[in-house]
Amino acid sequence: MTQSTALFETSIKSLPFLHRGKVRDIYAVDDDKLLIIQTDRLSAFDVILPTAVPGKGKLLTALSDFWFKKLAHILPNHLTGILPESVVAEDEREQVEGRAFVIRRLKPLPIEAIVRGYVVGSGWKDYQQTGAICGVQLPAGLKLAEKLPGGSIFTPSTKAAAGSHDENIALAEVEKQLGKSLTAKVSEKAIRLYTEAADYAAQRGIIIADTKFEFGLDDAGELYLIDEVLTPDSSRFWPADQYRAGQNPPSFDKQFVRDWLEKQDWNKKAPAPELPEEILRVTMEKYREVLRLLAG
Repeated sequence: MTQSTALFETSIKSLPFLHRGKVRDIYAVDDDKLLIIQTDRLSAFDVILPTAVPGKGKLLTALSDFWFKKLAHILPNHLTGILPESVVAEDEREQVEGRAFVIRRLKPLPIEAIVRGYVVGSGWKDYQQTGAICGVQLPAGLKLAEKLPGGSIFTPSTKAAAGSHDENIALAEVEKQLGKSLTAKVSEKAIRLYTEAADYAAQRGIIIADTKFEFGLDDAGELYLIDEVLTPDSSRFWPADQYRAGQNPPSFDKQFVRDWLEKQDWNKKAPAPELPEEILRVTMEKYREVLRLLAG
Protein backbone atom coordinates (compact mmCIF):
# COMPACT_ATOMS: atom_id res chain seq x y z
CA MET A 1 0.00 0.00 0.00
CA THR A 2 1.31 3.44 -0.88
CA GLN A 3 0.39 7.07 -0.25
CA SER A 4 -1.49 7.06 -3.57
CA THR A 5 -3.97 4.55 -2.09
CA ALA A 6 -4.41 6.52 1.15
CA LEU A 7 -7.36 8.89 1.61
CA PHE A 8 -5.85 12.02 3.15
CA GLU A 9 -8.84 14.26 2.53
CA THR A 10 -12.37 13.73 1.20
CA SER A 11 -14.10 15.83 -1.44
CA ILE A 12 -17.83 15.11 -1.22
CA LYS A 13 -19.68 17.64 -3.36
CA SER A 14 -23.21 16.20 -3.00
CA LEU A 15 -23.48 17.20 0.70
CA PRO A 16 -22.68 20.45 2.55
CA PHE A 17 -19.18 20.27 4.08
CA LEU A 18 -19.12 21.12 7.80
CA HIS A 19 -15.79 20.36 9.42
CA ARG A 20 -12.39 18.74 8.95
CA GLY A 21 -11.03 17.38 12.22
CA LYS A 22 -7.68 15.82 12.99
CA VAL A 23 -8.80 12.55 11.42
CA ARG A 24 -12.49 12.81 10.44
CA ASP A 25 -14.29 14.83 7.75
CA ILE A 26 -17.90 15.75 8.53
CA TYR A 27 -20.76 16.57 6.14
CA ALA A 28 -24.43 17.45 6.72
CA VAL A 29 -26.94 14.85 5.52
CA ASP A 30 -29.97 16.82 6.75
CA ASP A 31 -31.09 18.75 9.83
CA ASP A 32 -30.71 15.80 12.19
CA LYS A 33 -28.06 13.57 10.57
CA LEU A 34 -24.37 13.86 9.72
CA LEU A 35 -21.98 11.86 7.54
CA ILE A 36 -18.72 11.26 9.41
CA ILE A 37 -15.83 9.89 7.32
CA GLN A 38 -12.72 8.36 8.86
CA THR A 39 -9.81 9.38 6.62
CA ASP A 40 -6.32 7.83 6.70
CA ARG A 41 -4.87 10.94 8.38
CA LEU A 42 -2.88 10.40 11.55
CA SER A 43 -2.37 12.94 14.31
CA ALA A 44 0.21 12.89 17.09
CA PHE A 45 0.80 15.46 19.81
CA ASP A 46 -2.35 17.17 18.46
CA VAL A 47 -0.67 17.82 15.09
CA ILE A 48 -1.93 16.28 11.82
CA LEU A 49 1.00 14.40 10.27
CA PRO A 50 1.73 14.98 6.57
CA THR A 51 1.82 11.22 5.88
CA ALA A 52 -1.43 9.24 5.82
CA VAL A 53 -1.61 5.55 6.80
CA PRO A 54 -3.25 3.68 3.87
CA GLY A 55 -6.42 1.84 4.96
CA LYS A 56 -6.27 3.09 8.56
CA GLY A 57 -9.69 4.77 8.35
CA LYS A 58 -11.38 1.53 7.31
CA LEU A 59 -9.77 -0.46 10.12
CA LEU A 60 -10.75 2.11 12.75
CA THR A 61 -14.32 2.30 11.40
CA ALA A 62 -14.64 -1.50 11.63
CA LEU A 63 -13.29 -1.51 15.20
CA SER A 64 -15.53 1.37 16.33
CA ASP A 65 -18.53 -0.38 14.76
CA PHE A 66 -17.66 -3.55 16.69
CA TRP A 67 -17.44 -1.68 20.03
CA PHE A 68 -20.56 0.45 19.43
CA LYS A 69 -22.57 -2.76 18.99
CA LYS A 70 -20.87 -4.62 21.84
CA LEU A 71 -21.39 -1.81 24.38
CA ALA A 72 -24.84 -0.60 23.26
CA HIS A 73 -26.47 -2.12 26.37
CA ILE A 74 -24.50 0.33 28.57
CA LEU A 75 -25.33 3.48 26.62
CA PRO A 76 -27.07 4.29 23.31
CA ASN A 77 -24.79 5.58 20.53
CA HIS A 78 -25.11 7.99 17.63
CA LEU A 79 -25.25 5.40 14.81
CA THR A 80 -28.38 5.44 12.61
CA GLY A 81 -27.74 2.24 10.63
CA ILE A 82 -28.18 4.16 7.35
CA LEU A 83 -25.72 3.04 4.66
CA PRO A 84 -23.21 5.86 3.98
CA GLU A 85 -23.14 4.99 0.26
CA SER A 86 -26.86 5.81 0.08
CA VAL A 87 -26.43 9.48 1.04
CA VAL A 88 -23.70 10.53 -1.44
CA ALA A 89 -23.50 10.71 -5.25
CA GLU A 90 -22.59 7.50 -7.09
CA ASP A 91 -19.11 8.72 -8.04
CA GLU A 92 -18.38 9.56 -4.36
CA ARG A 93 -19.22 6.16 -2.90
CA GLU A 94 -15.61 4.99 -2.97
CA GLN A 95 -14.71 7.77 -0.50
CA VAL A 96 -17.19 6.50 2.11
CA GLU A 97 -17.18 2.73 1.56
CA GLY A 98 -16.13 0.94 4.76
CA ARG A 99 -14.93 4.15 6.40
CA ALA A 100 -18.02 6.20 7.25
CA PHE A 101 -21.08 6.35 9.49
CA VAL A 102 -24.35 8.23 9.09
CA ILE A 103 -24.93 9.48 12.63
CA ARG A 104 -27.51 11.42 14.65
CA ARG A 105 -26.73 15.09 15.19
CA LEU A 106 -26.13 15.50 18.91
CA LYS A 107 -24.60 18.23 21.06
CA PRO A 108 -21.08 17.04 21.98
CA LEU A 109 -19.96 17.57 25.57
CA PRO A 110 -17.00 20.01 25.77
CA ILE A 111 -14.73 17.47 27.52
CA GLU A 112 -12.89 14.28 26.67
CA ALA A 113 -13.83 11.49 29.09
CA ILE A 114 -10.54 9.70 29.72
CA VAL A 115 -10.48 6.54 31.80
CA ARG A 116 -7.17 5.14 33.03
CA GLY A 117 -6.52 1.68 34.41
CA TYR A 118 -2.73 2.09 34.48
CA VAL A 119 -0.40 4.97 35.34
CA VAL A 120 1.28 5.94 32.07
CA GLY A 121 1.57 8.79 29.54
CA SER A 122 0.55 12.26 30.76
CA GLY A 123 -0.93 10.54 33.84
CA TRP A 124 2.54 9.26 34.78
CA LYS A 125 3.98 12.77 34.41
CA ASP A 126 1.19 14.18 36.62
CA TYR A 127 1.72 11.43 39.18
CA GLN A 128 5.49 12.00 39.37
CA GLN A 129 4.98 15.71 40.01
CA THR A 130 1.95 15.65 42.34
CA GLY A 131 1.23 12.07 43.43
CA ALA A 132 -2.16 12.46 41.72
CA ILE A 133 -3.76 12.40 38.25
CA CYS A 134 -6.33 15.13 37.57
CA GLY A 135 -6.58 15.70 41.31
CA VAL A 136 -7.24 11.99 42.03
CA GLN A 137 -4.75 11.13 44.79
CA LEU A 138 -2.93 7.82 44.23
CA PRO A 139 -0.83 5.61 46.51
CA ALA A 140 2.89 6.48 46.73
CA GLY A 141 5.51 4.31 45.04
CA LEU A 142 3.63 3.28 41.90
CA LYS A 143 5.87 2.25 39.00
CA LEU A 144 5.55 3.41 35.40
CA ALA A 145 2.75 1.47 33.62
CA GLU A 146 1.60 -0.13 36.90
CA LYS A 147 -2.04 -1.13 37.21
CA LEU A 148 -3.95 1.29 39.43
CA PRO A 149 -4.52 -0.57 42.71
CA GLY A 150 -7.98 0.87 43.41
CA GLY A 151 -9.39 0.20 39.93
CA SER A 152 -9.81 2.54 36.96
CA ILE A 153 -10.22 6.31 37.38
CA PHE A 154 -12.04 9.01 35.41
CA THR A 155 -9.54 11.74 34.44
CA PRO A 156 -11.21 14.22 32.05
CA SER A 157 -9.41 16.64 29.77
CA THR A 158 -10.23 19.71 27.72
CA LYS A 159 -11.09 19.19 24.06
CA ALA A 160 -8.47 21.09 22.09
CA ALA A 161 -8.78 22.34 18.53
CA ALA A 162 -6.32 20.99 15.96
CA GLY A 163 -2.86 22.33 16.71
CA SER A 164 -3.48 22.93 20.43
CA HIS A 165 -3.02 20.44 23.24
CA ASP A 166 -5.68 18.78 25.41
CA GLU A 167 -5.12 19.51 29.09
CA ASN A 168 -6.03 17.33 32.06
CA ILE A 169 -8.62 19.00 34.30
CA ALA A 170 -9.98 18.28 37.78
CA LEU A 171 -13.46 16.88 38.34
CA ALA A 172 -14.57 20.15 39.97
CA GLU A 173 -13.82 21.95 36.68
CA VAL A 174 -16.02 19.49 34.75
CA GLU A 175 -18.82 19.93 37.30
CA LYS A 176 -18.69 23.69 36.66
CA GLN A 177 -19.22 23.05 32.94
CA LEU A 178 -21.70 20.15 33.02
CA GLY A 179 -23.26 20.27 36.48
CA LYS A 180 -22.78 17.61 39.18
CA SER A 181 -25.50 15.24 38.00
CA LEU A 182 -24.33 14.98 34.37
CA THR A 183 -20.65 14.80 35.45
CA ALA A 184 -21.48 11.86 37.75
CA LYS A 185 -23.35 10.09 34.93
CA VAL A 186 -20.52 10.64 32.41
CA SER A 187 -17.95 9.37 34.93
CA GLU A 188 -20.01 6.29 35.82
CA LYS A 189 -20.76 5.38 32.18
CA ALA A 190 -17.16 5.99 31.04
CA ILE A 191 -15.75 3.73 33.77
CA ARG A 192 -18.33 1.04 33.01
CA LEU A 193 -17.60 1.16 29.25
CA TYR A 194 -13.85 0.95 29.91
CA THR A 195 -14.16 -1.87 32.47
CA GLU A 196 -16.33 -4.06 30.26
CA ALA A 197 -14.09 -3.47 27.22
CA ALA A 198 -10.88 -4.05 29.22
CA ASP A 199 -12.25 -7.34 30.65
CA TYR A 200 -13.19 -8.50 27.14
CA ALA A 201 -9.81 -7.46 25.66
CA ALA A 202 -7.90 -9.18 28.49
CA GLN A 203 -9.42 -12.52 27.40
CA ARG A 204 -7.88 -11.88 23.97
CA GLY A 205 -4.39 -11.03 25.19
CA ILE A 206 -4.74 -7.23 25.09
CA ILE A 207 -4.43 -4.80 27.99
CA ILE A 208 -6.37 -1.55 27.47
CA ALA A 209 -4.27 0.79 29.60
CA ASP A 210 -6.44 3.84 29.06
CA THR A 211 -8.95 5.23 26.60
CA LYS A 212 -10.85 8.35 25.65
CA PHE A 213 -14.63 8.49 25.19
CA GLU A 214 -16.75 11.30 23.83
CA PHE A 215 -20.38 11.87 24.73
CA GLY A 216 -23.23 13.94 23.31
CA LEU A 217 -26.74 14.97 24.33
CA ASP A 218 -29.95 14.95 22.32
CA ASP A 219 -32.61 17.68 22.62
CA ALA A 220 -34.21 15.82 25.53
CA GLY A 221 -30.92 15.75 27.46
CA GLU A 222 -30.37 11.99 26.87
CA LEU A 223 -26.69 10.93 26.96
CA TYR A 224 -25.14 9.13 23.95
CA LEU A 225 -21.76 7.59 23.15
CA ILE A 226 -20.35 9.37 20.07
CA ASP A 227 -17.25 9.83 17.90
CA GLU A 228 -15.02 6.72 17.84
CA VAL A 229 -14.73 3.99 20.47
CA LEU A 230 -11.73 2.07 21.80
CA THR A 231 -9.58 2.34 18.68
CA PRO A 232 -5.76 2.54 18.55
CA ASP A 233 -6.20 6.29 17.92
CA SER A 234 -8.13 6.85 21.16
CA SER A 235 -6.69 4.14 23.43
CA ARG A 236 -3.45 2.58 24.63
CA PHE A 237 -3.40 -1.14 23.78
CA TRP A 238 -0.62 -3.37 25.12
CA PRO A 239 0.11 -7.04 24.33
CA ALA A 240 -0.46 -8.77 27.69
CA ASP A 241 2.36 -11.25 27.17
CA GLN A 242 4.94 -8.42 26.91
CA TYR A 243 3.65 -6.32 29.81
CA ARG A 244 5.98 -5.55 32.73
CA ALA A 245 5.30 -2.86 35.35
CA GLY A 246 8.18 -0.38 35.52
CA GLN A 247 8.69 -0.07 31.77
CA ASN A 248 6.70 1.23 28.81
CA PRO A 249 5.27 -1.88 27.13
CA PRO A 250 5.27 -2.13 23.32
CA SER A 251 1.87 -1.12 22.01
CA PHE A 252 -0.72 -1.82 19.31
CA ASP A 253 -1.57 1.86 18.99
CA LYS A 254 0.00 5.00 17.58
CA GLN A 255 2.42 5.17 20.54
CA PHE A 256 4.84 3.51 18.10
CA VAL A 257 4.59 6.63 15.87
CA ARG A 258 4.86 8.97 18.89
CA ASP A 259 8.04 7.16 20.01
CA TRP A 260 9.60 7.65 16.55
CA LEU A 261 8.59 11.34 16.50
CA GLU A 262 10.09 11.88 19.97
CA LYS A 263 13.50 10.94 18.52
CA GLN A 264 13.22 13.47 15.66
CA ASP A 265 14.39 17.07 15.73
CA TRP A 266 10.85 18.43 15.90
CA ASN A 267 9.16 20.99 18.20
CA LYS A 268 5.72 19.24 18.14
CA LYS A 269 4.19 22.04 16.09
CA ALA A 270 3.05 21.86 12.45
CA PRO A 271 4.50 20.95 10.06
CA ALA A 272 5.41 17.50 11.39
CA PRO A 273 8.07 15.32 9.73
CA GLU A 274 7.08 12.83 7.02
CA LEU A 275 6.82 9.25 8.28
CA PRO A 276 9.21 6.73 6.68
CA GLU A 277 7.75 3.75 4.80
CA GLU A 278 8.91 1.31 7.51
CA ILE A 279 7.10 3.23 10.30
CA LEU A 280 3.92 3.28 8.16
CA ARG A 281 4.15 -0.45 7.48
CA VAL A 282 4.62 -1.42 11.14
CA THR A 283 1.85 0.99 12.26
CA MET A 284 -0.56 -0.60 9.79
CA GLU A 285 0.40 -4.11 10.95
CA LYS A 286 -0.28 -3.12 14.57
CA TYR A 287 -3.71 -1.70 13.69
CA ARG A 288 -4.60 -4.83 11.69
CA GLU A 289 -3.47 -7.13 14.49
CA VAL A 290 -5.55 -5.35 17.14
CA LEU A 291 -8.66 -5.52 14.91
CA ARG A 292 -8.07 -9.25 14.32
CA LEU A 293 -7.56 -10.00 18.03
CA LEU A 294 -10.53 -7.96 19.25
CA ALA A 295 -13.14 -8.30 16.51
CA GLY A 296 -12.03 -11.49 14.77
